[in-house]
Amino acid sequence: MNIVIIAGSNRKDSTSTRLAEYMGRLIRQQGHQAALFDLHVSPLPFYSPDESYVEHATLQQFKKAMLEADAVILSTPEYHGGMSGVLKNALDHLGQDHFSGKVVLSMSSAGGAVGVSSLQQMQAIVRNLHGINCPDWISIGGSQRRSFESGQDEYERPEIDDRLHRVLASFLNLARLVRGQSNHSKAV
Repeated sequence: MNIVIIAGSNRKDSTSTRLAEYMGRLIRQQGHQAALFDLHVSPLPFYSPDESYVEHATLQQFKKAMLEADAVILSTPEYHGGMSGVLKNALDHLGQDHFSGKVVLSMSSAGGAVGVSSLQQMQAIVRNLHGINCPDWISIGGSQRRSFESGQDEYERPEIDDRLHRVLASFLNLARLVRGQSNHSKAV
């Protein structure tokens, strides 16, 4: 499968981006493709419905990658009880054709214990874009967040890595099922 991971931070050493990178490595280890779209490295223009952005090469690459994705992972820091502005801006550039019938996993990194508000916001947007929310989500905070900041290896943080592996397996299984049904319905 082809998974697109959107790292929705505008910070160089963001823990939500490190989490996204880590999940990408795990996906590739399982034989799937994982493309990371890092909004800090590849910023997008501010969305305006009055603009077409056809000449913005990064935005066109982003949209193409999203159209070709079999499933999507959204990763954001939680700021003031919500997702990052750069992730919201990126999602505003997309439409139902980018999400319809695709499984989406939401992840957050919070300064406190967990970042549930940003996860709920992402899931509401995914529903409105006709995507399929993975029933699991991931939020790291507190000591779990610090383990990603310090660059600890997975064997040094077994309590979070067990959960990451379980959630990733659930996400990939659901995406595989949905993709199989989608391919079956196209053949009929």
